[in-house]
Amino acid sequence: MSQIKPFFLDLDDSEIAGIQAEMGNILRSGQLILAKHTEAFEAEFASYVGTRHAVTYNTATSALEVLCVLKGARGKRIAVPSNTNFASVEVIVRAGGQPVFMDMTPEFYAPNLDLLKYTVEKHGVSGVMWVHIGGIITPDFAEIAAYCRSRNLFLIEDCAHAHGSFLGGKSAGSFGDGGAFSFFPTKVMTTMEGGMIVTDSKEDADLARSFRNQGKRHAAYGGLHYDHGNSWRISEIAAYMGLVQLAKLDRMVKTRTDAARIVSNRLRQIGIDFCETSHMDQASTYKLIVRLPDGVSADAVKKKLAERGIICGGGVYEVPCHLQPVFADIPCDRADLKTTEIWCPRQICPPITSGTTPADADRIATAMVEALG
Repeated sequence: MSQIKPFFLDLDDSEIAGIQAEMGNILRSGQLILAKHTEAFEAEFASYVGTRHAVTYNTATSALEVLCVLKGARGKRIAVPSNTNFASVEVIVRAGGQPVFMDMTPEFYAPNLDLLKYTVEKHGVSGVMWVHIGGIITPDFAEIAAYCRSRNLFLIEDCAHAHGSFLGGKSAGSFGDGGAFSFFPTKVMTTMEGGMIVTDSKEDADLARSFRNQGKRHAAYGGLHYDHGNSWRISEIAAYMGLVQLAKLDRMVKTRTDAARIVSNRLRQIGIDFCETSHMDQASTYKLIVRLPDGVSADAVKKKLAERGIICGGGVYEVPCHLQPVFADIPCDRADLKTTEIWCPRQICPPITSGTTPADADRIATAMVEALG
């Protein structure tokens, strides 16, 4: 029995050949960083997202940290969902801020406006790190962005899962003060390693370009350093791969969405709940988040699926950040995080990628019905 796995590198033979050919051109040119492919990738990504600027980074983690620095997180309390990847919280700590954990709703595995208001009123936060978990932009996110503006709270969007996610005509990353996308190998699109800051602020974009290149401002090379920065660039090879992936992003998202629809329709028939994306113009479908019935173990379901050749990847997330050992010294009231603690262990994400065929999706759905029905 062949396995259906949670990772698929969406490059066909002709695309791989094109990347190999262009890699040769890049190597022969001697311009390995900060050249025409980086500039083109940034311009095309900004155009796709609908922001004025985009700045490539070596990882989304670096990009998020820089956004925290640009927004002045040092010494301030920053609201962040506990149900997120380590990086969303760690960058606040590294930027000198104090994370304040928010609870989530089971409907979208993310906070809502009421939870944000509660956090702001209780803790007096100065900014928000919002996470579009699984690629889902929550239905009230435009209201959340408006609320942040009305309270003078900066709003950073962690868009690591949300390439191609749109709500009300706006892309993830374009609602707040800045967003960061990930191009890690498992993401909706990849550059092998990489990240991208998107913003409408020219000042933030100029500083972000400086910070990634050892604080050299507009100079790619040279000995004058104006800002405290780091070496956070991507290669020209990675940027070119990003251009190839971006050109087919909507097609990759459609394949994911079509597969998720086959699976979710079957789950709906047996009364199994999952996080809906029908309110969105388009969802990246990075994850189809399936909520497990009371008393059903995620590990047991994954084992049953594996026996049928269906290999589940990571969930979102089994252990929330406020329970991670590295963040044990961050104060929190666990009574405020009850929903997170209940539902984080009660979800699985079937292996849906842009390589999932309708036959694969049907097989996933059948295995899930057998495991959960």
